[in-house]
Amino acid sequence: MAQAVGALTTIRELGRSGLGAPLMVVILLSMVVLPLPPFMLDIFFTFNISLSLIILLVTVYALRPMDFAVFPTILLIATLLRLALNVASTRVVLLEGHTGTGAAGQVIESFGEFVVGGNYAVGLVIFVILIIINFVVVTKGAGRISEVSARFTLDAMPGKQMAIDADLNAGILSQDEAKARREEVAMEADFYGSMDGASKFVRGDAVAGILITLLNVIGGLSIGIIQHDMAAGEAAQNYILLTIGDGLVAQIPSLVLSTAAGIIVTRVSASQRMGEQVLAQVFSDPRVMGIVAGVLLALGMIPGMPNLPFLMLAAAIGGGAWWVSQQQRQKQAAQQQAEQEEAAQAAAEPSTELKELTWDDVPQVDPIGLEVGYRLIPMVDKSQGGELMARIKGVRKKLSQELGFLIPPVHIRDNLDLSPTTYRISLMGVTIGDTEIHPDREMAINPGQVYGELSGIKGKDPAFGLDAVWIEPAQRDHAQSLGYTVVDPNTVVATHLSQILQTHAHELLGHEEVQKLLEQLGKSAPKLVEDLVPNQLQLGSVVKVLQNLLSEGIPIRDMRGIAETLVESAPHSQDAGFLTAQVRMALGRMIVQQINGLRPELDVITLSPELEQILLQSVQAGEEGGAGIEPVLAERLHTGLADSTRNMEMAGKPAVLLISPPLRELLARFVKHTIPGLHVLSYSEVPDDKQLKIVATVGNQQEQRQA
Repeated sequence: MAQAVGALTTIRELGRSGLGAPLMVVILLSMVVLPLPPFMLDIFFTFNISLSLIILLVTVYALRPMDFAVFPTILLIATLLRLALNVASTRVVLLEGHTGTGAAGQVIESFGEFVVGGNYAVGLVIFVILIIINFVVVTKGAGRISEVSARFTLDAMPGKQMAIDADLNAGILSQDEAKARREEVAMEADFYGSMDGASKFVRGDAVAGILITLLNVIGGLSIGIIQHDMAAGEAAQNYILLTIGDGLVAQIPSLVLSTAAGIIVTRVSASQRMGEQVLAQVFSDPRVMGIVAGVLLALGMIPGMPNLPFLMLAAAIGGGAWWVSQQQRQKQAAQQQAEQEEAAQAAAEPSTELKELTWDDVPQVDPIGLEVGYRLIPMVDKSQGGELMARIKGVRKKLSQELGFLIPPVHIRDNLDLSPTTYRISLMGVTIGDTEIHPDREMAINPGQVYGELSGIKGKDPAFGLDAVWIEPAQRDHAQSLGYTVVDPNTVVATHLSQILQTHAHELLGHEEVQKLLEQLGKSAPKLVEDLVPNQLQLGSVVKVLQNLLSEGIPIRDMRGIAETLVESAPHSQDAGFLTAQVRMALGRMIVQQINGLRPELDVITLSPELEQILLQSVQAGEEGGAGIEPVLAERLHTGLADSTRNMEMAGKPAVLLISPPLRELLARFVKHTIPGLHVLSYSEVPDDKQLKIVATVGNQQEQRQA
């Protein structure tokens, strides 16, 4: 078995390297020119028989003739191999035939002795019958079919090309599909043209077999009687048996190949196996089988006939007819039931074939979407033990409780356009973040100070941008001992999603969500809600105020306090910025506690009075259509605030800029994206019981004069 596998591997390697065809030609020439020992003849004759059987089975199991388009070439090579073997065996028979029937090897001797019973007269008759079957019946019929098929295929080729062009112009086919169709048509024409010529090889091979056998008999008898002084009977026994054995060994593979050629040219170009075609077309009508069974039964009842074979076959065919009829009845019943169910469903639901397009046909954008590559599907599939769905549900619950409104569901789906280990998070149909992770590893995050390096795949924490390494699970304890924070892939995705939802929470809050909040508040304070909307403010103004709060990281859990502040402030101004500032002052205690915790002292950064005065003038100029903060002043202000923020963060304290109320909104926008760790509060937002400690003052007289 191992030797066979090794030989097959060697043949494949030769074929890939391009040496297979030249080596085959060299072997064929060697068999024609050089004398071969009987052992090599046995190997080559056995190989020839095996090759013919392989070709026949491949032909039978091919779905279409085009699936075995290389058949004409293989047929030529097999024919040349067989003729070369005939020349080599003829040489051995004529040179060594006087020594006995085993002179040309065991294969030829076996066919001469065992197959024909050692009687050369019987052997001649069997050989002539094989020649007639091969030459007159199979080869002639296959050649005629090949000739006609080639003619009709070539005649139909222009029409097929025009049909492909018409389908391409009509948009039925794409450019690639049309190209594939044209190549298939050209291949079909080449195949049948080649088969027309290849059939001539088979026909010539049959004629050559007759002539070679005749010459071997005459030459063998002459050499045995004249050169080796053998008796006529002995010479005939040796040389004719060897010649018949040689002819049978060659003609049986030839008949097999002729049969294969006939099968492949008579196949219909349908993607169906030959066995399935025979069963579907021959044994599909139980009436035919029933009539045949009746005829056989009648013949079996006649006295003097071989009753038992006829009756047995009649019973077998009759049973087959009954089984086929039962199968067809079950199939018809299932088909009728399916049609009835389809008709009932069509009657219950209006037909959609002629239905006009409506707004229902326009898909809505998912508020939150998570797309995963195919290797990440087990993480979101509960049946495969995926935990990400539960983690995401936990993230939604936690954020909903912290922010004060219900986070919309996350629509999760697979996306084959993504790389296998990539996920993508989108809000309102727009991609916010996408990252590649490794589901079979864990992420070791560098929090800022570690005591060693880890081997693994370098990466970044998608939530906060920290350096990280994807490590094997077995390295978890070692990574933690070095100071790394180790999390699994589910936590990576959940944390990234949580961070994005917190940052973009204001985009998730719309009119529907605010209406739900007001309905919930109306259960406990109906009068308050009635005074707020629509008596004091429109729903859109309330939505804008709540979105402003969320965009600055302020939860809206205290909806009652927010509504009361809006009711009190709305008569003074309807401006969303003014209303937001009033709500912030009402929520000042919560805002400061969220930043500083329960510590009684609040460390703050302030601006010098001169700088505040300049900024107030800039705000007033902006309200009157001015340009706002000058670029040089903005750069110096940003540098000073960034340095002070960095110093406070290094000291382990939250960075808070305390500013006068008119400047709070301006500076909050100024530092929001450039100094994300800095909180901007107004004096009116700090509770009276908080002690303030100024740790840094940005701006001085020299800077003001330079600005």
